Amino acid sequence: MTTATLNSVSVTTQANVYFDGKCVSHSISLADGTKKSVGVILPATLTFNTGAPEVMEGVAGSCEYKLKGSETWVKSGAGEKFSVPGNTSFEIRVSGQPYHYICHFG
Repeated sequence: MTTATLNSVSVTTQANVYFDGKCVSHSISLADGTKKSVGVILPATLTFNTGAPEVMEGVAGSCEYKLKGSETWVKSGAGEKFSVPGNTSFEIRVSGQPYHYICHFG
């Protein structure tokens, strides 16, 4: 099931813009202190580094991802999630329509 709404949040109004605008997100904090980001990735192949573990939840569109050390691209779409360990990296490939996501940290 895709998360459609996050209630009772504080939003950082200045966008985080990465890779010359190919990825744009906003940081949010929930009432319990949980941190997330919501954003969109335009068609591109990008490499992200992680600090904390992340769970990427697709809201719209689809992507393919490859975790560091893997040779396999895995498809993920709206309503699907994939986990990325902390202190590593992953590649994400979007083609066609933009990929909208929620990134859950921790």
